[in-house]
Formats: sequence, C-alpha cells, structure tokens
Amino acid sequence: MGLLSNALKCIRNTSQKVPDMFFPVKESLVIAAVVLFGNSAVFAQNQCPAQQAALAGQQCPSKMNTVMVSAPARMTQEKDIVDTAVGAGKFKTLVAAVQAGGLVDTLKGKGPFTVFAPTDEAFKKLPKGTVESLLKPENKKQLQAILTYHVVGGNVMAADVVKLDSAKTVQGKNVAIKVSDAGVMVNNAKVVVTDIKCKNGVIHVIDSVLLPPATPDVVDTAVAAGQFKTLVAAVQAAGLVDTLKGEGPFTVFAPTDAAFAKIPAATIAELLKPENKSKLAAILTYHVVAGKVMAADVVKITSAKTVNGQSAAVKVEGGKVMIDGAQVIKTDIECGNGVIHVIDSVIMPK
Repeated sequence: MGLLSNALKCIRNTSQKVPDMFFPVKESLVIAAVVLFGNSAVFAQNQCPAQQAALAGQQCPSKMNTVMVSAPARMTQEKDIVDTAVGAGKFKTLVAAVQAGGLVDTLKGKGPFTVFAPTDEAFKKLPKGTVESLLKPENKKQLQAILTYHVVGGNVMAADVVKLDSAKTVQGKNVAIKVSDAGVMVNNAKVVVTDIKCKNGVIHVIDSVLLPPATPDVVDTAVAAGQFKTLVAAVQAAGLVDTLKGEGPFTVFAPTDAAFAKIPAATIAELLKPENKSKLAAILTYHVVAGKVMAADVVKITSAKTVNGQSAAVKVEGGKVMIDGAQVIKTDIECGNGVIHVIDSVIMPK
C-alpha cells in the first residue's frame, strides 16, 4: 500500500487535470507509476537511507542488528554453482581448487548445495605457498576436505543462516555460526554477500578460507582416551607409531588396559623387551585391518584379514559382536586416519 500511495502522490496533480471521461487514462497512469516505482533500485535513488535499506530488503539502521548484502534480484538461477562462480570473476582460485579437487561434477550436480565461497582475496590471506601446495595432485584428499568444509547440504538462505549457531558440512565437521552487530561469521570468516541463487543451490561469499579442525590420528586418539596406556606403550615398543600415524585408513580393534590386565604381567613385560619386537609387532598388527570398517560393516562379515596377514573371525551372537574371543564393547571412534573399535580382550594370532 505504501508503494501505491507514493505512486498516487506522484501523479496526483496530473490526474486532477484529466477529465472523468478519461478515467481509463488515469487508471493507466496509476498502473504505470506502480510499475515504474516498483523497481526499488530506481525508486531508492530519491529516498532516505532508511527507505533505501527497506527497499533492499534490509531493516532500518535504527532497528538493524546485522547487515548482510544480498545479491541483486536481477541475478538469474539458470547457472549452476560452478558456472556462477566462474562467471563472477572473483572466485578464480576457488574454481581452480574445485577443478584440482575433482569436485566439478559434484558441484554441478543436482544438489541442492549451500556454498560459503571464499574470494580470491580470501585465499591470499593464507600463508605463502599454501595454495600452490594444496593444488598438487598428491594433496588432493586434503584439498577435498577443505573444499567440502565450505559446503552444506540443502538450500540454506541467509534468512535461515542467521537462525543457526552451527551447520554440518559435507566434509563431516560443523562450522560455527555467530550473528552480531558486526555481521555474520562462519568460524572466523565474515559473510560479505548473501543469497547468490544458482540452479542447484545458493552461494554466500566469505572473506576468509575455512580450514577444518584437524582430527587426531589413531595413535593420538588412543593416547587422549586414557584407557589404552598399555596398548600405546606396546605400539611404541614395536616401532609402529609412525605407521599408525600414517595416511591409512586403518581399523583398529583396541584392547583396553583392563583387557591387557587379563594377561600375566610377566608376559606383557617380556613382550615389551627389544628382543621381542617382531613378536609384539605381530600381535599388534593382528588388531589392525586395512581400510575404514565401520560397525555397520563389521556385523556383515564373518572374518577380517588383518595387517598381520592372518584373518580374525567375526561373529554376531545375542546382540554381541565378537572378534575371535574378544567382545566389541564400543564402536566407531572416528580418527583422522581411520576408526577404533574397543575390545575387552587381547586377541592373539595363531
């Protein structure tokens, strides 16, 4: 009604001079004025800042806590996320990274996806040489992890983003979202432009690159847990620390300290001696399976070939999962290079 009122005011003098017999003309003038002034970009030129903000879909400064610049309404949704980023011209590094990470087809897919897109200037904030290193083929997995940390499943518009305090990314970890008078922050990156609509989702522009928090590897996870002290000591004595801190992925059936306590202390002490290193390594690698085998997959198999070379029997009975004679008491402790399943006994190779 405010728009119509303004339009009527603008043509009042003219319309008063038109005889009633030309009423259709007056009606046309009203319609024309509404159409003309319906373009907020034109009409806003003659308004106060508060009115301009209102026409842009923002609150007046006196009521506004957060300001995010929305993409112009004239932007089409004909292009997908990748083509939109290419066409924008300010995401060259991001596009190069998406290509190097082999994610072009994914981000051109059906989606929908919400992408927090760092500009070229954002990438320049990274330490010198970081981008060049990430673009190398040997670092493809690390690059993919970083890129997918910028993507959230679904079509999350700015109006929805500001209602969240976190969002789970395609990478698997959450990003923190904070709204304040200073704007909207995703982790430590500020959202500078929102709601760039694409055929398969939406782009929000950010001023810094998001880096996913490092996930501890199998060894560090075991150390931090506090219930695998004997296992960790054995891994160190067998010289397997570097192996289990490697790329993996590994699935470790990890005996607790209580599990090792079932073995005579003298036996443990003997195994930890340097001269028994190979025997200890054989026992420890019998607890490791190559690949990331989650609990849902473990229950589908009857045996698992270990890194030791021998296979351990897997049995599901009475709601319990047994690995040889050990019961799995906790599952799916995810690590940066694999997964740990906790068992209540040490299993011995044949």
